[in-house]
Amino acid sequence: MSAAISSTAGAQAASSTDRNAFADLSSDEFVNILIAELTTQDPFEPNDTAAILEQLSGLRSIESDQQLTESLESVVLQNGIASAGALIGRTVEGLSPIGDRLSGQVSSVRIVDGEAQLELDTGRRLPLSNVTRVGDVGQAGV
Repeated sequence: MSAAISSTAGAQAASSTDRNAFADLSSDEFVNILIAELTTQDPFEPNDTAAILEQLSGLRSIESDQQLTESLESVVLQNGIASAGALIGRTVEGLSPIGDRLSGQVSSVRIVDGEAQLELDTGRRLPLSNVTRVGDVGQAGV
């Protein structure tokens, strides 16, 4: 009985390793493997088509999730650009990435490493996410 348990445990470990290997494949690689399997299989002992279709479905699901993530990242970036653009000409205050307090009038917006950053009239950059206060032009004490 313990031999059956260790055999099952070994099969499960191998199975999870196989699943991780398929997760790392691109669509083209998977299709090439699929075609190779279908063209070389024994007609008297065909492969399990349900398992192949399940793998293909899983791969499509992963690709769909990746595309959705990329689309959402793009929307977030566009929203940041629009928000930052609305601050041009306004006085802002916030913290630099190293924790220094910055303030100044926003002169332009730049995208650095996928993040909107405000260029201030002082020559410094302030990440949009670090803005703590927004005021009008010429407002004292901002």
